[in-house]
Amino acid sequence: MSSILVPAPIVIPLIAAALSLLTRSRTAQRVGAVGAIAAILGVSVALLVQTRDAEHLVVNVGGWPAPFGITLVVDAFAALLLTISSLVLICVLIYALSQGIPREREAIFTTSYLMLATGVNLAYITGDLFNLFVAVEITLAASYVLISLWTDARGIRNAMTYIVINLVASTLLIIMIAIVYAATGTVNLAELSERLADMPAHLTDALRVLFLLVFGIKAGLFPLFFWLPDAYPTALTPVTAIFAGLLTKVGVYAII
Repeated sequence: MSSILVPAPIVIPLIAAALSLLTRSRTAQRVGAVGAIAAILGVSVALLVQTRDAEHLVVNVGGWPAPFGITLVVDAFAALLLTISSLVLICVLIYALSQGIPREREAIFTTSYLMLATGVNLAYITGDLFNLFVAVEITLAASYVLISLWTDARGIRNAMTYIVINLVASTLLIIMIAIVYAATGTVNLAELSERLADMPAHLTDALRVLFLLVFGIKAGLFPLFFWLPDAYPTALTPVTAIFAGLLTKVGVYAII
């Protein structure tokens, strides 16, 4: 089953982020950011209703079928996470704006926040491993800006721990994806569910360990959470709330 609503959780914040960066009106930036997240929440609820009977909504971007094109897939689990994430995003955004953000940095904050929302939503609905990597990198790039936006020299040093550890994890992820493609000829998740069974057991086990290592780091799972004590106190309260309540959960979702 297909739906024109499936790409909306990605397209809406992406367009809003571009407009936030281009406009100089502080009011427009705030209204645009809150309105975009609210629109995503509405779309997420609609997708949740459509998938409540275990339907899978599939969209091939540009009309190109898998494995040549980008496939977006929403099931009930993804729609539920989209809805919860949108609720978290809009609550934290309203709180952050109410606390007051320096005028010269508000455009950077709202743009980065919306890009983070884009990456998180793409991670939930992507249908292949490579675009999962892209989603993670979009999310992390935005988080790099947010974690270092209001901090001193010590905070920048602590933020570097977060950045370096995640860059190492991202390097391992792209290596893992390359191995998967070399072994199976695809990175499409639906096709992988069939082809992985034909791979040698030792290679499959190695990929499982590598995958758990990569997303265990990104999710902050024990004993791979060593970057958290430096990263969380460095960021502002709203940013820490997003990191703890949403960002690390992308890693958990990927493992599931």
